[in-house]
Amino acid sequence: MRRPAPLPVRDGLGPARVRLRGGSVLVELASRFGEEAAEKIRSGEVVTADGSVVGLGTILPPGAFVYLYRELREEVPVPFEIPVLFRDDDDIVVVDKPHFLATMPRGRHVAQTALVRLRRELDLPELSPAHRLDRLTAGVLLFTARREVRGPYQTMFARGLVDKTYLARAGVDPSLAFPTTMRSRIIKRRGVLQAMEEPGESNAETLVEHLGGGLYRLTPRTGRTHQLRVHMASLGLPITGDPWYPEVVDVAPDDFSRPLQLLAHRLEFDDPLCGERRVFVSRRSLV
Repeated sequence: MRRPAPLPVRDGLGPARVRLRGGSVLVELASRFGEEAAEKIRSGEVVTADGSVVGLGTILPPGAFVYLYRELREEVPVPFEIPVLFRDDDDIVVVDKPHFLATMPRGRHVAQTALVRLRRELDLPELSPAHRLDRLTAGVLLFTARREVRGPYQTMFARGLVDKTYLARAGVDPSLAFPTTMRSRIIKRRGVLQAMEEPGESNAETLVEHLGGGLYRLTPRTGRTHQLRVHMASLGLPITGDPWYPEVVDVAPDDFSRPLQLLAHRLEFDDPLCGERRVFVSRRSLV
């Protein structure tokens, strides 16, 4: 298990962890990240894993880690609220995530993420997602409120002990029979926007039911990246508003006019701490 970061959460965001190649920390950070990172060392803002302040002459071995706060770049604000469906500050917080808001910091999305915004809004610095939803997917998202309870909930999701149901809108093909179960091998390669299906043993399974009028209920039995979007596109029924499947379409960062019509509608599980059956349902609807 990773040890806690030696720096606390600040303004909703934890410190960045940098793995070193070895040698002078000042020289390495300056060469990798520029003068801004070097200035953080001069200001005493970089620390080692045990909390010691990195100085101008600090030498560390390959594989060592240092921690520092990243400078936030300007981001396009996501103009939607994050309704709270359930809040228990001792254990979990469940929200109804809007479209266009990433679950946690990644790439160009840092402050405009559900994690950072909720840490600030709820004053819960140890808040952490127990699972993730794609940035373009809306719906039920569960967070743990304290570090001590994070493991049991994340393990519950990792072991497939959570029943998830999604709703989606797509076209209608009278030649297709429903319900149908989609099984395939889905691979997501680093640096490639789309996940791909390839020959080989299946690692992704989705039950697809047509509820009528182009509304579908999707029940994933596995949790591969973009699984539902890939399987619907494979049926010839790409989800309405999907800018990545079957083809990548360029969308401006500030264009919120066409949300992906995919909703994490229902989450159900036996609570790993108290044993109670938990059921959470999104209050959102697909247009």
